[in-house]
Amino acid sequence: MARRSLVVEVADELLDRIVAGEFAPGAPVPGELDLAARHDVSRMTVREAIKTLTAQNILRVERGRGTFVNPINHWSSLHAVLRATNEGADARNSAVQLIELRRMLETGASELAAERITDEELSELGAIVDEMRDAHAAGDLRRFVEADLAFHDVVLRASGNPFVAVLLEPLSQVLAERRSETSAVPEIQEHAIEMHAAICAALNSHDPEAARTTMDAHMQQTLDDLRTYILAGQQSPAE
Repeated sequence: MARRSLVVEVADELLDRIVAGEFAPGAPVPGELDLAARHDVSRMTVREAIKTLTAQNILRVERGRGTFVNPINHWSSLHAVLRATNEGADARNSAVQLIELRRMLETGASELAAERITDEELSELGAIVDEMRDAHAAGDLRRFVEADLAFHDVVLRASGNPFVAVLLEPLSQVLAERRSETSAVPEIQEHAIEMHAAICAALNSHDPEAARTTMDAHMQQTLDDLRTYILAGQQSPAE
């Protein structure tokens, strides 16, 4: 039996090479002999590493032809997708896609929260918006980002659906990193404060449609700000 640590090591390095663009979607990866020589391990270890990535749909084995890289939208490992989108060459698109995912989940969560949110949670949201204003005035980026993330955590919790928070939890580190990048722009902070105050008011009204619409408007503003203030100054690899 191949040692588990060696299998993980080989699988991780091969994933790193895929993420770095060394092997594009549809391209073959090196054979067992080449990988065994590169890592100074047995062919059994390589075979188990390939099985690991195949089980996550990162690779596919075509009998008689070889082992090939699947497109990222075929991958079933969230950890691998996060590595590819956050570290790979497609980071621009991933920033937009992350907002698209939040939009799908958080608009629905807001709609549910409008009917289920407690007075204590509403009070907490109001205090968080005040914290965002204070952090903005003080130029304290860390405090602002922490307050921003905390606001959305309260909304997710207030939805009463535990699956929503579970789905977003693995993305927490990426979300924090993205917020730190975008919230460094003062204009984006101002827009965020305005939008969070509007969401708070909609939830206070206990109107599900207003809560959904207001959160959707916040996601659209976030997307517009990303494109205007962040991505407009960057070039994609093809440009």
